[in-house]
Amino acid sequence: MSKSDEPSLIQLARESGAHIQAEPLDLGSRVRDLRKSRGWTLEQAARQAGLARSTLSKIENGQMSPTFDALKKLATGLEIGVPQLFTPPTKGQVTGRRDITMSGEGQTHVTTTYEHELLGSTLTKKSMLPYRSRVRARRFDEFDGWVRHDGEEFLLVLTGTIRLYLEFYEPVEMRRGDSAYYDASMGHNVISTSPEDAVILWVTSLG
Repeated sequence: MSKSDEPSLIQLARESGAHIQAEPLDLGSRVRDLRKSRGWTLEQAARQAGLARSTLSKIENGQMSPTFDALKKLATGLEIGVPQLFTPPTKGQVTGRRDITMSGEGQTHVTTTYEHELLGSTLTKKSMLPYRSRVRARRFDEFDGWVRHDGEEFLLVLTGTIRLYLEFYEPVEMRRGDSAYYDASMGHNVISTSPEDAVILWVTSLG
């Protein structure tokens, strides 16, 4: 991934859609949307949360403000964290969207130093760009300088061994299972140090 190649990979995901401003949160509607997204009736959701059906109905219709204990029960029943009850989804409703990428079926993006496989590539307006990469580079000088882009980045070594170069740190030797999280605007590069090409998982923020 050369200095000129990497931004095009990030740009590929960023150009899939602009940020949408979320509407003010209506807790009752949020709870109703979460319940309906799971295909539950009021009775089923109330039973799951350990609340009376009438209590849940009043919460959904804005007729009562739930206690913190009721909020904890709701979150537990919906299998989410309490903060998620107050986090409006992007479009003001639960979309239930998903993308499954079978092994080897991701969108490919090849450079002189990496072979990238983009994951979740059919989803637009993503907050993260996940991709699996085969590291072909064996020397730092194979790169056209540092790779830099906006956001933060998470790296997990899947196979082989690598050397992670970060602009303000000493190089780090990493092997399968090792991970790193760093500021992606800081110069960074990765090379394989194993006989075979190492394979890593990268997740880059797009916010």
